[in-house]
Amino acid sequence: MCGRFIQCTSGERLAERFQLSTAPRLTPRYNVAPSQPVGAIRVIPAGQREFAALRWGLIPAWSPEPRTSYSTINARAETVADKPTYRQAFRRRRCLIPADGFYEWRRVGTRKQPYCIAPADGQALAFAGLWERWERDGQILESCTILVTTTNALIAPIHDRMPVILDPQDEARWLDPTLTDPADLKPLLIPCPPERLRIWPVGTAVNATRHNGPELMAAVTLPS
Repeated sequence: MCGRFIQCTSGERLAERFQLSTAPRLTPRYNVAPSQPVGAIRVIPAGQREFAALRWGLIPAWSPEPRTSYSTINARAETVADKPTYRQAFRRRRCLIPADGFYEWRRVGTRKQPYCIAPADGQALAFAGLWERWERDGQILESCTILVTTTNALIAPIHDRMPVILDPQDEARWLDPTLTDPADLKPLLIPCPPERLRIWPVGTAVNATRHNGPELMAAVTLPS
């Protein structure tokens, strides 16, 4: 799964990387957590790409209450097309979630050791995401989820799931609103090549959401 990640690329660089007409104003974030707003890129009806802030934890449009659960921060690639919570968004409301890395934890005895996984080339990654719009009595809430799949060889020793990281050549296809058949999209939901990423152990400060700074990404030496 993906329960914490990093969004620290500047708005100018994001605009260039994802072909946005306007650079968003952003504050670097090094410990994005569930229920918090996350930056996402989606296609508006005019066909242009826009940057939007979406609450992390998808709330289906049919939900009677604007409540999210921890289980909806991620959608499994194997079942996303069929699950009632996600199937309409999978067909019609897909988005890219830029990320400069994410964290995962490996159990070591009675404790969990956090690791940072980041792009090997330093360029922002694009997680495959879905978004939804919930509306009742004038209240509007837009939310999102990150798709997850099996891990590649780099992450397998740490965890058995990882975010779907799209190949840059597939990002436009993922956003294409004319594609509504799951058969056209499922081939994209695979682990990214290990060489696109690097991984290292970090300190346990990342465990607490109140911590949010570049020092969270600093490598630590594990005891032998």
